Amino acid sequence: MRYVAAYLLAALGGNEAPTAENIEKILSSVGIEAEADKLKKVIAELKGKDLQTLIAEGQTKLASMPAGGGAPAAAAAAPAGGAAPAKAEEKKEEKKKEESEEEDDDMGFGLFD
Repeated sequence: MRYVAAYLLAALGGNEAPTAENIEKILSSVGIEAEADKLKKVIAELKGKDLQTLIAEGQTKLASMPAGGGAPAAAAAAPAGGAAPAKAEEKKEEKKKEESEEEDDDMGFGLFD
């Protein structure tokens, strides 16, 4: 991915056919050592191709790929969601019991009444 990104950066900079040296310079500026075999493969695959067309094709492929949040995830979240309100109700009941016990202690009379 970093090699493709560096290639695209060089192309955006106006270099229509980035060389290995161009990409190595970009990568070394952020402290990455380029591997020659991967670099050659990226250059060979992208050489002579229209980058705008490649990006558009890649976006359509990514759009069709599931990225989470589908039905299985929603079904798994439903039981957890159902359990949360029950816990909240238990807490409310406990608070009510505590409040009623406090009211019993002072028997309705306040210190300054």
